[in-house]
Amino acid sequence: MDLTVREAAGLLGVSDTSIYRWIRSGILPAHRIHDHYRLNRVSLQEWAASESLSVSPRLFAGGKTAGAGSGLCDALHRGGVFYQIPGSTRGDVLDALSRLPTIPATVDRRLLGRLLAGREPAGWTSAGQGIAIPHPRDPLVLRVEAPLLFLCFLEQAVDFDMQGGELARSLFFLLSPAVRSHLELLSKLAFSLHDAQLKGLVRQAAPQERILGRLRVLESHSPAFPGENNAASANP
Repeated sequence: MDLTVREAAGLLGVSDTSIYRWIRSGILPAHRIHDHYRLNRVSLQEWAASESLSVSPRLFAGGKTAGAGSGLCDALHRGGVFYQIPGSTRGDVLDALSRLPTIPATVDRRLLGRLLAGREPAGWTSAGQGIAIPHPRDPLVLRVEAPLLFLCFLEQAVDFDMQGGELARSLFFLLSPAVRSHLELLSKLAFSLHDAQLKGLVRQAAPQERILGRLRVLESHSPAFPGENNAASANP
């Protein structure tokens, strides 16, 4: 799961010098093996999210869970987009999430509710503008045939203990059959939310088809997405 400095630099789109500077200043977590630094993939995803940096979805690409149906559009189509999720507290919202109608019958909803409520405060990361995404260290691995991605627009802004005291107005959460698929989809999601058009659609609580349409463009045309039918540009 470890990366070299050069690999990390390529995934972040920066120079090796920047990576070394961040490591030596104590900003970027890394460990040293003999005379070389190594970076953990999960820690890099976590750090990039906290610093509002874009990291390529290739970070977790190439595992056995990748393939047909592993894209964001497929996962969001299975999970769905939901509006006016009730709740004035985090507990209320998470309880509402555990009762969403598209959660598969194989999932114990009471268990899911406990897992959601039992997460550490750091279980949610801000993607900016009130958008909360799952923390990479908190995968919800349950009995599902394929990953499901849910986008939920909240009835009111709620404190999810995100950095900077930002309140959540919308949140994504994932149900995955394996840790690898969780990490791969989360990496794609975090990368996609650096797209101004997609972020604007989420901020506006746009209709599901418009959000899916933009995700489809990003997955089909961005060279950062491995294994997709990439074309020239992410602009429609």
